[in-house]
Amino acid sequence: MEIRKENVDVVIVGGGPAGLAAAVRLYKQGIRDILILERETHLGGILRQCIHDGFGLTRFKTTLSGPEYAQRFIDQVKELGIPYVTDTTVLEVSRGRVVTAVSSGGLVQWQAKAVILTMGCRERTRGALGIPGERPTGVFTAGVAQAYMNLYNRMPAKEVVILGSGDIGMIMARRLTLEGAHVQAVFEIQPYPSGLPRNIEQCLNDYDIPLYLSHTVTEIHGNSRLTGVTVSAVDEHFKPIPGTEREYRCDTLILSVGLIPENELSIDAGVDLDSRTKGAVVDEYFQTGVEGIFAAGNVLHVHDLVDFVSMEAEDLAESAAEYVRRGRLPECPLAVRTDGNINHTVPQRVSGTRAFKLSMRVNRPMKDCRVVVRQNGVELASKKMKKAIPAEMIQLAVKADRIAQNGDLEVSVEC
Repeated sequence: MEIRKENVDVVIVGGGPAGLAAAVRLYKQGIRDILILERETHLGGILRQCIHDGFGLTRFKTTLSGPEYAQRFIDQVKELGIPYVTDTTVLEVSRGRVVTAVSSGGLVQWQAKAVILTMGCRERTRGALGIPGERPTGVFTAGVAQAYMNLYNRMPAKEVVILGSGDIGMIMARRLTLEGAHVQAVFEIQPYPSGLPRNIEQCLNDYDIPLYLSHTVTEIHGNSRLTGVTVSAVDEHFKPIPGTEREYRCDTLILSVGLIPENELSIDAGVDLDSRTKGAVVDEYFQTGVEGIFAAGNVLHVHDLVDFVSMEAEDLAESAAEYVRRGRLPECPLAVRTDGNINHTVPQRVSGTRAFKLSMRVNRPMKDCRVVVRQNGVELASKKMKKAIPAEMIQLAVKADRIAQNGDLEVSVEC
């Protein structure tokens, strides 16, 4: 099969909220030779099935549904005439920034000056959890159930148990209830919720749906169709406690047990991944360890608000535009390290020559604490917080004039 080859300044892999925002900002930065590649039939990514509101409060100062939020960027892409191709699967991104993709038109290779990775993330499935039992129908991830209802108008459940208190799972608890299903309970293996407080209040408490912490599903029942699940309390090591088993009769089990950045293409390109974020290791320019390849959005680290996804991609676009114009970016030799209270930070490396924004999450809920960034024992920035929870990303601005040119940055939480 003959492979068509073309040259382009920037290829953006993924036409969701990050990819669209990056494309628009790149265009406004003067980079016009752009191409967006999207494997779905429509642009917009996961937002197309998120019909609830609450999007856009930070980015647009108004509340929007997911499709409305995505449409704002889609409209800008179309108005600016930015090229995009849908129904196209990217097969490979090379270290030399050659992007190979396949569509109905066959195989195409684009040689790019810069590649922007915005592939988003996927849901953790039952297979990753290792729940014992049969494999009946009726076990869905929260995103799949959401797609059935909001994109295909199909009701997947009547009696429901939800495992995991992720935001999509809680939103689906409300959605299923509104459509007539009975959601018996939400079970979370951690001793604290993994979703946003506003979703606990609006999706569970407002509908009298109980949330059980330190509980998990230990067995699935049923042959052709799910008939029930066994739920057990767990100890501090997340091991089921004998004698706490309780069976719930249901026809559907919804899994909302975490998201994983979609980084298979990144790995093939030689990009180093962070074991904590499961996304790329990047510097303050959002450039990965492979020169000219950038990453932002949920493929980099899982966000709790789509507004932050778009804003991060816009910051990336400014760096990518600078890279295309100059052919290189400054070195970032200073590492960002964390204490035991911080799960991860983005970026993981900085130059020390300019201000940057640090994004991070804590490992566990904490109250009346202070997040501090130090270098060589000198405090560079801090933020007081009445509470810090793993579900909410913390952002902290660090000014350039306080950073020394030697010595790694240390991020810690003081309570």
